[in-house]
Amino acid sequence: MSLAQALASGLNELSVDLNAAQQHKLLEYVALITKWNKVFNLTAVRDPKAMITQHLLDSLTIMQHLKDVVRLIDIGTGAGLPGIPLAIAHPEWQITLLDSNHKKTTFLRQACLELGLTNADVVCGRVEHYQPSLGYDAVTSRAFSDLGEFARLTAHLLAKNGKLYAMKGIYPHEELGRLPQPSKLQEVIPLTVPGMDASRHLVVIRAEEE
Repeated sequence: MSLAQALASGLNELSVDLNAAQQHKLLEYVALITKWNKVFNLTAVRDPKAMITQHLLDSLTIMQHLKDVVRLIDIGTGAGLPGIPLAIAHPEWQITLLDSNHKKTTFLRQACLELGLTNADVVCGRVEHYQPSLGYDAVTSRAFSDLGEFARLTAHLLAKNGKLYAMKGIYPHEELGRLPQPSKLQEVIPLTVPGMDASRHLVVIRAEEE
């Protein structure tokens, strides 16, 4: 099965409808990661076919759960995950890709340029120091190891009614017990990634209403 076929099959399983141009951009993105990985070590995943599953499809599993989004920020985005796949799938969203690693943000800027992602901007810095002029409807991350730290460091980024979306592996029982006030768990959604046997969950957190 070719990369294009693997992607198309996975998107079909996820019921994610992307046109041919969007699917081509996703494959171009995988090619860029593969090329830059040789020098910048963007990801431990080296096989492009594995990237389809572990990066693209994994990122896009959360798409149907992102509600009422206009502005989204992806924290600790690394190689641009899940931010770049979401930017390709939703050109109407405004997406900020934030990472403190200069090499990775150099790659992100080049990737956005080559992929023509005019709806994405890149910020190099620490999340606790970033002060946007407008809040975000959604704050995503695959990178934070602890939910409590994620909630503490990103709460200031939320717009009114905005939510945090943390992508996790196994159900994070212990971490959920350490959520700081005024954060409140909304739900934990089991995710099924086509071609992946590993357990995946999406933790949705909101600021508690006053």
